Amino acid sequence: MAFVFRRGLVVLVVALINAALVVATSLATAAEISSSNPLLLRGEEGVRDCSQYPYVAPTTLPTDRFSFPPDFVFGTATAAYQEDIIRMKNMNMDAYRFSISWSRIIPYGKRSTGVNKEGIEFYHRILDLLDEQDMDAYVTIFHWTTPQALEAEYGGFLSRDIVSDFKDFADLLFEEYGSKVSKWITLNEPWTYTIKGYEEGMFAPGRCSVWVDRACRAGNSAVEPYIVTHNLLLAHAAAVQLYRQKYQEQKGEIGMTLCTFWFEPYSDKIEDIDAAQRSMDFMYGWYMDPITYGNYPRSMIDLVGSRLPNFTTEESKLLKGSYDFLGLNYYTGYYSRNNPDVDPHHPRYRTDSGAIMDGTLTRNYVKLYKASRWLYIYPEGFRYLLNYTKDTYRNPTIYITENGVSDEDDPSKPIQEAIKDQRRIDYYHSHLQNVLMSIRNYNVTVKGFFAWSYADNYEWSDGYTYRFGLYYIDYKEKLLRYPKDSACWFTAFLEKPSPKVQHRARPIRAALPRSLHLGY
Repeated sequence: MAFVFRRGLVVLVVALINAALVVATSLATAAEISSSNPLLLRGEEGVRDCSQYPYVAPTTLPTDRFSFPPDFVFGTATAAYQEDIIRMKNMNMDAYRFSISWSRIIPYGKRSTGVNKEGIEFYHRILDLLDEQDMDAYVTIFHWTTPQALEAEYGGFLSRDIVSDFKDFADLLFEEYGSKVSKWITLNEPWTYTIKGYEEGMFAPGRCSVWVDRACRAGNSAVEPYIVTHNLLLAHAAAVQLYRQKYQEQKGEIGMTLCTFWFEPYSDKIEDIDAAQRSMDFMYGWYMDPITYGNYPRSMIDLVGSRLPNFTTEESKLLKGSYDFLGLNYYTGYYSRNNPDVDPHHPRYRTDSGAIMDGTLTRNYVKLYKASRWLYIYPEGFRYLLNYTKDTYRNPTIYITENGVSDEDDPSKPIQEAIKDQRRIDYYHSHLQNVLMSIRNYNVTVKGFFAWSYADNYEWSDGYTYRFGLYYIDYKEKLLRYPKDSACWFTAFLEKPSPKVQHRARPIRAALPRSLHLGY
């Protein structure tokens, strides 16, 4: 759901609109810590020794960094990049995922109107620092920052005109940064952007049908979501075609990041089993089917009818196979059950599938554990989703570009208590175990894992009311950072071998492929 990418990358990262945030420690000090002891983390209260931090007791499968393939990438994302990139490096992260703000680079949206040189240099500095720290850059082209000028001119992604402007924006990024970027992500969570902005009206531009939310001044929840997603897919395909035709000598890769829940049938009845499949089609297949097979899922074509735009033969060819890798954001699972009572007089995307998704239901006396307003903890769903992706979409190369859990912010809680986050440790441990099970037992091609998020962040609709970070941010005192218990756990989890250090047995990382990248 951090500019980095969504749902989290702390203000600068999630929206990359503001300048780097204030931090107190010096770069030199952080670098000295990294070289002296790889398990020391610096926070604003001083240095925290993570070398003795206990691992979670192994359950069904040993899991640490060395459990994954040798080239597996671990990473994360955040804001005040000078300090925070070095902190990430101190945590033994391999990569950093961030997004580039369209308006920061091209203030008026169209390349012909001029570019912002200061904005271009800002991202060069980030990429140069990553290179100095020997960390890979995973860069998102669009994280929902549609220039206001394009919204005013033709309605943003409601118009097909945006495809050429998006292509020009991507061309500029490839030209400027391509030699420094190993992985390009065209879109981050297009489903969230579409549904929250054009079906529910909760995110910008706040459009929906009046019967959905009276606060929406304009919109059509039965039509606009399908138009917006259609144009997002065409913009993605145009950028990928450009990159493959013009920039292959840069030797990078390009893909898209999607979010989806895992849907379990509420019962063993065939109608609920079918409803769960339709839920997957309408959230995940809406994007995966076009970029894999060139068209929308059959269930959507049948149920949405004429409201679902068609691809031309040429567009279908451009979309089919338009990714080198798939970025996948997984947080939660839901039950899905058949909905036989759809109101024909008030059509909308949410009811078109004829399925109801719900995390509060109880099946066989099992109820999903709720971590926040929308996030139900279901680590097994992660494994089911990865296996489903392999079976349904030709075993693509996958990077887990977001995974994490939130805590509700409690301003009255002392920092010393707030940094104790065993539930987050349990969440990551259980989810990484399920990733490893998919790799080992089902041969799913997962190549990296990015934690969401490095530090507490500003959520798009929830503001600062929830905390996702491995680092605690003191919002009352200059945004100072404090490593939580989970930061210590991840640091120990990601500890790399050294000929001078005798390493203790690791229940987790050692089981992961050595090729697996980890990051933020």
